[in-house]
Amino acid sequence: ETALPLTTAQDHKRVGDGDTGLNTGGMGAYSPAPVMTPEMCSRVMDEIITPTVRAMADAGTPFNGVLFAGLMITEKGPELIEYNVRFGDPECQVLMMRLKDDLVTLLMACEEGTLDKVSTIRWHEDAALSVVMAAKGYPGSYEKGDVISGLAEARDGADVEIFHAGTSLVDDSKIIATGGRVLNVTARGETVTQAQIRAYDAVSKIDWPGGFCRSDIGWRAVNRETT
Repeated sequence: ETALPLTTAQDHKRVGDGDTGLNTGGMGAYSPAPVMTPEMCSRVMDEIITPTVRAMADAGTPFNGVLFAGLMITEKGPELIEYNVRFGDPECQVLMMRLKDDLVTLLMACEEGTLDKVSTIRWHEDAALSVVMAAKGYPGSYEKGDVISGLAEARDGADVEIFHAGTSLVDDSKIIATGGRVLNVTARGETVTQAQIRAYDAVSKIDWPGGFCRSDIGWRAVNRETT
C-alpha cells in the first residue's frame, strides 16, 4: 500500500564512449539524473508507480520489496520501459553512495509492513558517479582469472567505494576477475564533474591489464555543468 520513492540515477548501456557499440548490462551510472526534475519525479509516482502498486494489491498479489522502474522521458513525459523487482545495476551503487539512512532498516520496514511509518529517506546532496570496469571482450566472450591489484590504493578516501561484481579471492590474498562486469568504481562529489574526476582517479590506480572501462561516464551531465 505504501510506495516510498528513492532518488534518481542515469545509466550508460552502450559499451563504448559516446554511447556507441553493443548494449550491456550497464557500463556506469550517475545520480541524480538531471532530467528527473521534482515535477517529473512526482509524475512518475502519480502516473506509474502508485497505480502499479495499487493494481497489484487489488488483484490480491501485493508486492513487497524493491521495485525498480526503467524509464524513458519523452515529449509526453515519463514512459515506463520495464520493471525489475530488485535494485538496478549499476544504478544501485550510486544510490548507496548518496543514501544517508540505513538500508537494512528500510528493507526491514518493507518486510514488516511498517514502511508507512517512514516519512522520508535522507540523501546526501552530493552527486555520485560509478565507472564499471569490465573484462576485455565484454559483452562478448572474455577471459577470466586475471589478477587485479591496487584496489586499496584506489579506495583511499571516504568519497570512493569499490563494489565487487565479478571477483573471487584466491589464496586469501589475490583478487581475480571472474565475470564480465567486474568492478564498480564509485565516487561522490559536490557535482557530477567532481565525482567523475574522483572516480576516474581511482580507476587509474587499479592495475588490471585484462580490464577496460568507458572514459566518459556522466558526459551529458558534465556537459550541462560546464556549458
